[in-house]
Amino acid sequence: MTDAIRARIRDIPDFPKKGINFKDITPLLADGPLFRSAIEGMLQPWRGEQIHKVVGIESRGFVFAAPMALAMGAGLILVRKPGKLPWKTVREEYALEYGSDTLELHEDALTGGERTLIVDDVLATGGTAAAVGRLVKRLGGDLVGYSFLSELTFLQGAQKLGDVQKHALLQY
Repeated sequence: MTDAIRARIRDIPDFPKKGINFKDITPLLADGPLFRSAIEGMLQPWRGEQIHKVVGIESRGFVFAAPMALAMGAGLILVRKPGKLPWKTVREEYALEYGSDTLELHEDALTGGERTLIVDDVLATGGTAAAVGRLVKRLGGDLVGYSFLSELTFLQGAQKLGDVQKHALLQY
């Protein structure tokens, strides 16, 4: 299964800038049976974990978080760039290689103790996912773990995510 999924993710050299080898997931998303297999593979480690909320990271994380939340009977929380959410928000700034960025989620998105899973398409340097983990904890969520379609292991992003369970269906 993972070989077929990997084969439907195409490499785009020098996108969005020179030196980056972008992993284009759109061919995978267009293949219904393989997209379903990818979701099932991302869900597998979390079966039986009684997840209450699934947090999707803007924007490609939404594509995976929504069907995962539905399959688990969990609520879906969207983490967005500043100014994109309509209600009162909490924000987390995090460092990038050159500069910083900010993410927000609604201040009432979680209640204390809700078992929460963070989902995104790729784990790269770990900065974005770690920032979302801090937001979840700040709102009182019980961070169970992180689920990714793929991980760029050479960037060692998993080290920034602490001592919670992490799962990536594919590793590069």
